[in-house]
Amino acid sequence: MSSSDKQPVHPKEKQRQDALHALDRVEAESETIVGSTFVRMADRAKNHMAAADKDEDDRIEIWGTRIGRGLGVCFAIGLVIYLAITYL
Repeated sequence: MSSSDKQPVHPKEKQRQDALHALDRVEAESETIVGSTFVRMADRAKNHMAAADKDEDDRIEIWGTRIGRGLGVCFAIGLVIYLAITYL
């Protein structure tokens, strides 16, 4: 086929194709933003619970921090359950 055999593209079809490409780009970019935010928050929570911010040479401080943070999470979950049962 030569270039003279091609049928002209309708202007509405061109707009439709452009719109579909724009939607695909927006979808890909939004997944990247949401995904990276979720991964960053999960890594931050994991590092916090593992006491990554404490001195690695002091094992007692690391384990004390881990135990304290774990108990804090348990307390928060228990408080939410208590309040839900009491007021809902």
